[in-house]
Amino acid sequence: MSLRSPPPDDARIRQAIAWSVRLRFAAGDPQLLSACSAWRAADPGHEQAWQRIQALHGELDGSFRALPSSVATFDTLEQTAQRLGRRKALKLLSLGLTGVGAAWLARDLTPWPRWTADYATRTGERRTLDLSDGTRLLLNTDSAVDVRFDARQRLLRLRRGEIHLSSGADPAGDHRPLRVQTEHRLFEALGTRFLVRQDRDATRLSVEQGAVAILPTGADPVRHIAEAGQHYRVDPSRVSPLDRLPMEAGAWTEGLIVTRDMRLADFLAEVARYRDGHLGCADAVADLRLSGVYRLDDTDALLALLPRSLPVRVRAHTRWWVTVEARV
Repeated sequence: MSLRSPPPDDARIRQAIAWSVRLRFAAGDPQLLSACSAWRAADPGHEQAWQRIQALHGELDGSFRALPSSVATFDTLEQTAQRLGRRKALKLLSLGLTGVGAAWLARDLTPWPRWTADYATRTGERRTLDLSDGTRLLLNTDSAVDVRFDARQRLLRLRRGEIHLSSGADPAGDHRPLRVQTEHRLFEALGTRFLVRQDRDATRLSVEQGAVAILPTGADPVRHIAEAGQHYRVDPSRVSPLDRLPMEAGAWTEGLIVTRDMRLADFLAEVARYRDGHLGCADAVADLRLSGVYRLDDTDALLALLPRSLPVRVRAHTRWWVTVEARV
């Protein structure tokens, strides 16, 4: 009697899909190939998931060449799913997105930080941690952070996403500074509660209590101090105050989005951070405005509320591709 290894779980399948998509859109990148190889070697389940995904590529590629549009692609995939078991259907539907353009996968094309960071969250997950110095750390959706405490400083390296910090007193009694490092700048807590969000081009800082020092760089040699109630957009060369935000910066810590006259396109881009797949809107409704309080725990229910306050309809081609359009 031969023993068969169990199939890879859904988490490993999703990771293999992310690697496969990224390699297709960055063919020949030696660093990417090396990182993928390291991921495959790290766990036998990773390699098994990788082989399963590669085996499906030939079947999918042949099917997609004949499909005239993305909508047709999704319709075909849904019909295929009805004839397949749940697990294989999940794989096919996820892989199918590579045949119609994977721009919406941009936030998932660099999964390595989440897998290697000290602490991380999945899409839609929020997490609270109490660090060894008494600092409380909250991670928002799809975030990753490293914690590096040594004799000189208490450093949190934000590798991805968004965090909320309530700083604690240094128990070592050495008054080591508590700092947050992003791709764009280094921030130092001055007895405070604050949020740091790392976007592609800049970091956004919001101070709820106390103050935060924005430390100098070669391009910006000035030490800036952000006070309670202030918000800043920060990049390596510039610190720009933000007078008014279209949504409450810290509402996510309570599982909410609180908007104030926010563009619908911007609102949907924010909601998209908390769900898998594509979420967008037609140009005709992008500039509609909305204000309100929305719960993040069920984004499908959240989207269902939109037609009650705006002249729109929510069209779901599949659960992974949702568009908000003008109401006919």
